[in-house]
Amino acid sequence: MYLTAEKKQELFKSFGSSEIDTGTAEGQIALFSYRISHLTEHLKKNKKDFSTQRALIKLVGRRRRLLDYLKVKDIERYREIVKALKLRK
Repeated sequence: MYLTAEKKQELFKSFGSSEIDTGTAEGQIALFSYRISHLTEHLKKNKKDFSTQRALIKLVGRRRRLLDYLKVKDIERYREIVKALKLRK
């Protein structure tokens, strides 16, 4: 399993407000980014895995919507998370 409970806690601790607060936009964006990178590596090896490809596209869309929400609510938090995760845009 690529995503353990310890890895999730680490992501939420470093990007969220605490390791038990899993609902912050920053924590969710960090989690989605981690999952996106994992699925991208999987698709490089398995080019014909279309169900994973669809899941990746849906996940990118969810992350994009969260980033748009954060951009409207608090532009500084948006800039921080984009810089920390080295995302484009």
